[in-house]
Amino acid sequence: MRNKQFYITLLVFIGISLFSCNTKERVYDSTGNAKKKRVDFTVGKFNKLVKSSDMDAKYAAAIKYFEKEEYTRALTLFEELMGVFRGTSKAEEVHYYYAYSNYNLDDYIVAGYQFRNFVRNFPSSKHAEECAYMNAYCFYLNSPDYSLDQIDTKLAIKEFQRFTNQYPESTRIQECNDILDKLRGKLERKSYENTMLYYNMSDYKACVVSFGIHLKEFPDSKHVEELNYLIIRSYYLLALNSIESKKQERFKSAVDGYIKFLDNFPKSQYLEQAEMVYSSALKNLEKYNKPTL
Repeated sequence: MRNKQFYITLLVFIGISLFSCNTKERVYDSTGNAKKKRVDFTVGKFNKLVKSSDMDAKYAAAIKYFEKEEYTRALTLFEELMGVFRGTSKAEEVHYYYAYSNYNLDDYIVAGYQFRNFVRNFPSSKHAEECAYMNAYCFYLNSPDYSLDQIDTKLAIKEFQRFTNQYPESTRIQECNDILDKLRGKLERKSYENTMLYYNMSDYKACVVSFGIHLKEFPDSKHVEELNYLIIRSYYLLALNSIESKKQERFKSAVDGYIKFLDNFPKSQYLEQAEMVYSSALKNLEKYNKPTL
């Protein structure tokens, strides 16, 4: 009796196991309805494509990935095709897409380099003007905040100037000029902050030099009146703190600065303050102009 019961139990267990093995796996949605489990084969398909020796298939797939904005995959394929199609009829388009793949992945250093190379390699291409502009634009995008090193800002200015000289009839000229104004504004602000640092540190000798350099480099600066006034004041304060043999010369520089300031900015908001410095400088000069007995 016990053996019979044992065999029955064993048969039931085997039956349940077999049923479980044959049951298809299901995934249920939020409504409780069963749906088939989806398997994503795209990764495997891409890996197979990468290993393939069919370069035409890779070229077609790379463009499709680019158009679908799958730039990482497009870049992987175009990177290989750059060498494969060099010197062929497809080289130009591969290079063009490769540069833009880097650009769309925010790698502006590599993108700019590839745009420059495109113009060198395909100067007669229908994409040459566009790539020349994009080269400059990548430098613009890499230009940091005004407080940081401005090498990329200066390079961007150089490249935009090169573009406007090379393509004076381009429809992008106005956009170039607008960007150039922004870039120059950034350099101007950095220069202004640096010169004001000398003034705030009471280094008036350095002030006179740095203010002069700033005004020469940025003659249209919005700080022109202010800095011309501060040159007068800096000469005056420098004279007060100078050794006796230097005082007369520096007070006179303050006076000359005021006369020039009055000619150039007769209605300046700084005129009253400049007159006060001028009057004080004249009084200090009086003792040097007295005849000696």
